[in-house]
Amino acid sequence: MSTAVLTIDLSALAANWRNLNARSDSETAAVVKANAYGLGLRTAASVLAQAGARHFFVAVAEEGAALREVLGTGPQISVFSGHMEGDTPLIRDAGLTPMINSIDQLIRHVEALPDHDFGIQLDTGMNRLGMEDAEWRSVREVATQRPPSLVMSHLACADEPSHQMNRQQLDCFIEMTHDISAPRSLAATGGLLMGSDYHFDLTRPGIGLYGGLPFVDALPVVQLDVPVIQVRDVHPGETVGYANTWTAAAPARIATISAGYADGLIRAMGAKANLHAGDVAVPVVGRVSMDLIGVDVTALSADPESLQLIGRHQSVDTVADFADTIGYEILTSLGERYKRVYTQ
Repeated sequence: MSTAVLTIDLSALAANWRNLNARSDSETAAVVKANAYGLGLRTAASVLAQAGARHFFVAVAEEGAALREVLGTGPQISVFSGHMEGDTPLIRDAGLTPMINSIDQLIRHVEALPDHDFGIQLDTGMNRLGMEDAEWRSVREVATQRPPSLVMSHLACADEPSHQMNRQQLDCFIEMTHDISAPRSLAATGGLLMGSDYHFDLTRPGIGLYGGLPFVDALPVVQLDVPVIQVRDVHPGETVGYANTWTAAAPARIATISAGYADGLIRAMGAKANLHAGDVAVPVVGRVSMDLIGVDVTALSADPESLQLIGRHQSVDTVADFADTIGYEILTSLGERYKRVYTQ
């Protein structure tokens, strides 16, 4: 096969949720947006539900409707984007809980689904989603007459626990919500790890479930092994790949592997990246192209059948560092061409 194999350890996924749940002073939800961070919504959500998660978060209503088909009735599914125009049938029929982000959304929800559950999202300084303080003050009396199922906000700098923004947002959230009876939520993975001050009634881990930072104790969930299509000798002075960006300084053995930026191995990682043959690191040479990458395997005693990019020696965050990005982007970019193999 020329298809790369993405192995997903479901027991590690479940263990990461249980370990984060053990660190939380409150209920622990699971964020499964973006196809469960690229690992497969149906399978990942089922495993997380079996592990004990009863509240799930998605980005948009369409994701929520797909998740409801997986989970059936019972678990709560909250939608970060709130109640957008056109979402009403999905919210109603799938029993979704929109996290209302504005007065317009609140009006839309109350008029379309007056008896339907909703949550509130507040902006405590990130300036992304949610009602700002003045907007919230103008509607909070009406919005809390029938208590929302949750009032939440989102931390901008939780990956940096010492950042002053964390305390500023915490104080703002407390000020905006101190006298309401609804459950509250502020922390995703980073906030959960900062301690009980940030936990409130519900924590919402995402990246930590899938093996990424800032949860340094996370079990690795993914492994990516890429087959070698061809190996060739390259002589001194010869080049590899587009634009002649790598030139052999000495005789080299170059493997061409079957993956590229169309598979989420983003072009920016370029010559900073390594793969592994067993315990031996072998460097990428030349540019990452759409379907192929060149790798210098001169140091190996025999030509490899495949090389590993993510696994025992390199986490998703290590691979992200090659491209000056974050593990989130690597995970959610992993392409559809991979053969996904789920292990327990």
